[in-house]
Amino acid sequence: MPRPAVRPYLIRKDEEGVFRITVRTTRFNSQGYPLVTSNVIEGGFPTLAMARAYAREEFHAEAADIATK
Repeated sequence: MPRPAVRPYLIRKDEEGVFRITVRTTRFNSQGYPLVTSNVIEGGFPTLAMARAYAREEFHAEAADIATK
């Protein structure tokens, strides 16, 4: 049985206190196992709200597409 895909956008706070967006792409192998690749977007944001707004504007992300954990 295939596992559910992860949310495509992850927003996390790094050690410096800056919020960074990670774009995750999920594809499935022939057995249905998810293979996830992650790319951190250059630059950071001072607040979580600014990072979410950027993801919505640039990537047309919806609230259900953004993970914070």
